[in-house]
Amino acid sequence: MSAAELPGFSTSRFRAEREADWIAFDLLLTRLEKKGAAALTSDELLQLPILYRATLSSLSIARATSLDKALLDHLEALSIRGYFLVYGVRETRLSRIRRFFRYDWPAAVRALWKETLIIALIITLGVATSYSLVASNPEWYYNFVPEEMSGGRDPHATVEFLRSTLGHGKEAAADEQQSGLHVFATYLFTHNSQVSILSFALGFAFGVPTMMLEYYQGIGLGAMLALFAGKGLGVDFGGWLFIHGTTELFAAALSGAAGLRIGAAVVFPGARGRLEAASDAGRTAGKVMVGVILMLLVAGVLEGFGRQLITDTMLRYAIGTVMLLVWLAYYYIPRREDVA
Repeated sequence: MSAAELPGFSTSRFRAEREADWIAFDLLLTRLEKKGAAALTSDELLQLPILYRATLSSLSIARATSLDKALLDHLEALSIRGYFLVYGVRETRLSRIRRFFRYDWPAAVRALWKETLIIALIITLGVATSYSLVASNPEWYYNFVPEEMSGGRDPHATVEFLRSTLGHGKEAAADEQQSGLHVFATYLFTHNSQVSILSFALGFAFGVPTMMLEYYQGIGLGAMLALFAGKGLGVDFGGWLFIHGTTELFAAALSGAAGLRIGAAVVFPGARGRLEAASDAGRTAGKVMVGVILMLLVAGVLEGFGRQLITDTMLRYAIGTVMLLVWLAYYYIPRREDVA
C-alpha cells in the first residue's frame, strides 16, 4: 500500500493543501518570462524563491508517495522552469559581449602569461639568430626570406629602392592610396589570421610545431631588419614595422601561447585525463584566440591605412608605442572580477 492510499492522505487533499502555491508560482513565472523582473514588485521577487522551494517540497512528497503521473509531470515542469528563471543566468547578448571584453578576454590572456613570455622569447630568438647571421654574411638572407616575399628587397637592392618601399614621402603615400588600401588591408588581415590560427591549431601536437612556426616568424623579421640596418635604414624600418608590429606581434605571441597551453595540457595533464585537460585549456585558449583575431583586425587597419598614410618615422614609433601600452594596460591591469 502506497502512502497515497493511507488513511488521511490522498491526492485530492495533497493538491488542495498546496495548489494555491503552485498557481501563485506559475503566475509569477509567467509574468517574469513575458516582461522580465521589472514586472514584479519587491515582495513578489522575494516570494519567488520561497514558492520555488515549496514546489520542490511538493514534488519530493509526490515522488515519495507515488501520486498520479499527471501531477508529477506538472510539478517537475514547474520546478525546472522555476530553476532556470530564479537561479539560472539570464544575460542578454549585449551583456555577454560586454562581459567578454571587460573580463573574459583579458582574464584569459593573463592566465597565459607564462606561455606568452615563452613565445615572445622564441620570436626574439628567431630575430636574433637571423639578424646576426645576415649581418655577418648577407648571403644568409636568401635562406631566410623567399624571393617571392622579398619583392626585390634583398642585399643587392639600392638604398633608394629600399627607402621607397618604406612608404616615405607624399608621392609614395598617394601611390598607396590609388592602389586600393582597403584591398591591401583585407589581404593582410586574412593572411595574418590564417598564420595565427595555424599556430594555435598546431598546439595539439604537443606545442612543438607552434614553437617552430613562431621561431620562423622571428627568422624572417630578423633577416629583413638586418638588411635595412646594413643599408643605414634600420631606424626607418623600425618605424615602418612599429606602427602595426606592436599589435601584430603581440597577437602572434598570444596565438602561439594559446597553442602552447593546449600542447602543455596534452603532455602534462596532471591528475586529469588528457582529453579533460586539453578541453579545459581549450576553453581559455579559445577566448584568447577570439581576441587575437580582433587584434589582427586592428593591426590590419594600422598596416593597410595607418602605415601608408602616416609617413613620418617618429610618428609611426609614437603610434606603435601607444598601441603597445594600450594592449598591456587592457590585459594586465588588475580588475575586480576575474572569470578566467
